[in-house]
Amino acid sequence: MSVFEFKISATDGNARCGRVTTAHGAFETPCFMATATAATVKAMRPDDVRATGAELAICNTYHLMLRPGAERMAELGGLHQFMNWPGPIVTDSGGYQVMSLSKLRKINEQGVTFRSHIDGSEYELTPERSMQIQHALDSDITMCFDECTPHPATLDEAAASMRLSMRWAERCKKAFQPREGYALFGINQGSVYPELRAESAEALKKIGFDGYAVGGLAVGEGQEAMFKALDATVPHLPADKPRYLMGVGKPDDSVGAVMRGIDMFDCVMPTRSGRTGQAFTRRGTINVRNARHAADKRPIDEGCACSACKNHSRAYMHHLFRADEMLGPMLLTQHNLQYYQDLMRDMRRAIEDRKMEKFAQGFAAAQDQGDIDAIDSTETMRE
Repeated sequence: MSVFEFKISATDGNARCGRVTTAHGAFETPCFMATATAATVKAMRPDDVRATGAELAICNTYHLMLRPGAERMAELGGLHQFMNWPGPIVTDSGGYQVMSLSKLRKINEQGVTFRSHIDGSEYELTPERSMQIQHALDSDITMCFDECTPHPATLDEAAASMRLSMRWAERCKKAFQPREGYALFGINQGSVYPELRAESAEALKKIGFDGYAVGGLAVGEGQEAMFKALDATVPHLPADKPRYLMGVGKPDDSVGAVMRGIDMFDCVMPTRSGRTGQAFTRRGTINVRNARHAADKRPIDEGCACSACKNHSRAYMHHLFRADEMLGPMLLTQHNLQYYQDLMRDMRRAIEDRKMEKFAQGFAAAQDQGDIDAIDSTETMRE
């Protein structure tokens, strides 16, 4: 079994590309994880997810503890066997979902008691229980249990929340069962306050983790504030450990974060957008439901090698969504996942060639230009 290891192969400014080795294989960074919240990427088969170039999947402790349950998952051989994903898996700790989805939540020093959003059953989730569940799931990368600080929050509110998460992080480290090839990541908190982000980073380094995540962003603060928070945080994180920006995000968010030294990303946006008709392209987003695509013979993105772009037109995709055919969300989800994997691949190449700044400028210019070939004056207002 492989040891957990992170090797940086190239840098360009603060951007870096590398390789993370885990018990279930390796993945290249910068990377975008396939979001498999409930042990499945919605509307996708595992083979099709892998075909996009995804090497890493992320599942969720909160959802899997509710169903089918951690102990049953362990009996069934863990997540890799259960969902037929032989590669590395990250599990979110459940902290964010407890805050955002559960009912009648009560938080104290011990942990959180809450009622399931599914059937109202009462549960308790503590740092120790989160570690136990993620161990049962056989996650390659376990995330600390933390409180995702709500936004907006005052300085005092953010400080109290962050310091609670740091105390929980210390308990997570003690409860985590080290195994060769497996890792525990700490989560930096502190809202938009630079001094709190720095304090959190120092606390996490003192405890010591295999990787470091930045949490509590992309929760409504806006891109400018998010980038300022990263500027205040990343320099305090160990340079020899992987850095993971949780829940981000839009393609331009990822480009800006990579230029600030982030290695790993996850977000529901490509899959959720795929189910609602929004496609990501090299020239911005389009909505295939719009009437202007009804007779368009072109693919969604001429530079994409996914099944939707190789075999179908925008007109066909428009028809599938207008007719509520399930094939539409399946094809568009695959396309969006392919787009995100291609974006990460292109950034890795740009870093290796020491052309990341040029890549970022070209990316922004293309996004600003938009999908102009297909837009006429009457439809522009509707888009």
